[in-house]
Amino acid sequence: MDKELIKQAFRKVKENITTLQAEINQISQEIKEIKRTLSVEDNQTNRRINQTQNQTLQTDNYSEALKQPNLSVSTGNDGVQTDRQTIRQTDRHIEKFALIPKEQDPLTQIEKVTEVINSLDSLKRDLRKQFKKLTSQEMLVFSAIYHLTDRAPDVDYPTIAAKTNLSESSIRDYVQKIIKKGVPVVKTKENNKRITLSIPNDFKTMASLQTLVSLRSL
Repeated sequence: MDKELIKQAFRKVKENITTLQAEINQISQEIKEIKRTLSVEDNQTNRRINQTQNQTLQTDNYSEALKQPNLSVSTGNDGVQTDRQTIRQTDRHIEKFALIPKEQDPLTQIEKVTEVINSLDSLKRDLRKQFKKLTSQEMLVFSAIYHLTDRAPDVDYPTIAAKTNLSESSIRDYVQKIIKKGVPVVKTKENNKRITLSIPNDFKTMASLQTLVSLRSL
């Protein structure tokens, strides 16, 4: 029963991390697209402004421009038409982003990213707190179990004792303490006699041994 509960818990964590990662990727792409759209439209607006200024300079000499500084906006039909086009383009630009659904709004997307990062930070803090409880010998035993089960699923007390140069009775004692501290080590009894040890695959997917060692050393 305990083994199944552990599997379910870490399966849920794995699903949440996968979902959060997908949301981060989607939000990142949407923000890039919004930036690209803004850049293109800003460039178009700048070109129209430059065209307006060039047309004004072509129809008015320098001295007249000094006397009438507002000619760049209102002198000549061409100037008026171009400025109106620029204004309409700006209005459309504003309307476009005013109509963006809230879930696609850049600020909303950034808030989602912040929530995801905070969730991941919270998960890291929980793991760090959990593994900080282990003594150096307990961490040695856990690391041996993690490492050995990467190579072979059939790991028992004698195997770990040989790996760590500790007695089998010491390994049993350390494993019991590790489990009591909430660290996921699963004991499976085979043929009502032999006990094998393992780390849930979902947990391994969530955190590598190197990550756990690094978090513990912080």
